[in-house]
Amino acid sequence: QVQLVESGGGLVQAGGSLRLSCAASGGTFRSRGMGWFRQAPGKEREFVAAISWGGTTTYYADSVKGRFTISRDNAKNTVYLQMNSLKPEDTADYYCAAHNGDYYSRTYYYTNSERYGYWGQGTQVTVSS
Repeated sequence: QVQLVESGGGLVQAGGSLRLSCAASGGTFRSRGMGWFRQAPGKEREFVAAISWGGTTTYYADSVKGRFTISRDNAKNTVYLQMNSLKPEDTADYYCAAHNGDYYSRTYYYTNSERYGYWGQGTQVTVSS
């Protein structure tokens, strides 16, 4: 069983930056793909970014490409989301998620939520204009 705890959310002005962290415990972190999703008030949860189990491949939603960077430190069982040039439309609860199996390679498994079996409780990000 994998437990995920996010941190780093907060209130920031448009154009600012935040770095989210997701600490994992239990299970095998280094063999699982990891992703970040977000859900804004009144909207469905959407994919933000993901990183392969080895850290060599990353995936981004078009809306954040060039502004957000996902990374992972397998020695620390932690995945990060560096968010730059934040916009008010980035305001949402951000969730970290881990794959429910090992060594997935298909892009679909990274950009869609169905293969993520473990979720954190979320951290709130608010971007003021």
